[in-house]
Amino acid sequence: MADRKQLKVLSPGKIGGLKLRNRIIRSGCFEGMCPGGSPSDPLLEHHREVAAGGAAMTTVSYCSVSFDGRGFDTEMWMREEIVPELRRLTDAVHREGAAASIQLGHCGYFSNKSVIKRRPLGASRKFCTFRRAFSREMTEQEINRVTEDFGKAAALSVKAGFDAVEVHAGHGYLISQFLSPYTNRRRDRFGGSLENRLRFPASVIKQIRETVGPDFPILVKMNLKDGFEGGLEVEEAVEVAKRFETEGASALIPSGGFTAKTPFYMTRGRVPVKEWIQGPRGLLEKLGLFLFGSFLVQTYPFEEMFFLEDARKLRQAVSIPVALIGGICSVDNMEKAMDEGFDFVQIGRALIMEPDLVRRMERGDWQASKCDHCNRCIAEMEKGGVWCFSKVKGLYQE
Repeated sequence: MADRKQLKVLSPGKIGGLKLRNRIIRSGCFEGMCPGGSPSDPLLEHHREVAAGGAAMTTVSYCSVSFDGRGFDTEMWMREEIVPELRRLTDAVHREGAAASIQLGHCGYFSNKSVIKRRPLGASRKFCTFRRAFSREMTEQEINRVTEDFGKAAALSVKAGFDAVEVHAGHGYLISQFLSPYTNRRRDRFGGSLENRLRFPASVIKQIRETVGPDFPILVKMNLKDGFEGGLEVEEAVEVAKRFETEGASALIPSGGFTAKTPFYMTRGRVPVKEWIQGPRGLLEKLGLFLFGSFLVQTYPFEEMFFLEDARKLRQAVSIPVALIGGICSVDNMEKAMDEGFDFVQIGRALIMEPDLVRRMERGDWQASKCDHCNRCIAEMEKGGVWCFSKVKGLYQE
């Protein structure tokens, strides 16, 4: 094991004009702690604890830029009235010496009709098995409106004291839906060629950059692969990354998977069907999960640093910082990422289980996460807030 004083991952880093105390970022993972779309005290405490635990920056997620971009009632949506509560959160994080980022996005075709009270919007008309509903193809006027919503949400994020914004352009969210040939079947200037499919995503990054100024950090989470035939592949993802850099992105987070089709491509490990059934669902949905859940949701075996091979290709194609995500669960993983040329690592489940892991790394008494990738924390998001099942139930011991 390397001397803690020599670990590059514990050295200061920089994204845009933002200096960070180390290179470990809590990744954006939907917390389920925004009842009615507003931030709560548990959300504040969740991120304060991560900040106190030593992470350089914590990412508040998911925040929709529009009311019609939400998948759950417990997902935040950005508006003026929640800015004071968000300021309380960012102030709490700052008091612990960390920076705060907020993940901005729009669910698009997998928005929840019962939450948004209207038919979901999408790049094209598409049936979403996740919601059992068809979306409506966005008009150019609606595309322009959502682009402006991203800019307005970024401006309010700055007002709320956030140090960075993270644009969600992956995982089958709306921007990703325009990029993917699977969900973008348009025949106008927003569909067809990659250049056309990039038109809306690129305009979002440009709009935010024009709104926040030249030095404010804009991180972009994007897909390397959608995880199925007919979706975005890494060759096109590299071109997408280059365009995002051109339009003003400060850093990239290459990920993968489609929430409404291949949700566990982005996490790997166990599919928590039993815990999903116990969530707040209707009887027919519970029965469907019980009978067909293990067949409908594809399983991907967990392996450490599972996005590394494809992320290398993107890292080599851009000059802005790139954060490695996906199966980063030990000091050795983090240092390997640094040796490979990545500037930061983003960590989700390990920090949910052990929010103080960075402080413990600094003391020399943390080497690897005890997270077993059971993914029950994902199912718990729908039951009042994300937490580590194994830790709370006493299955994990310090």
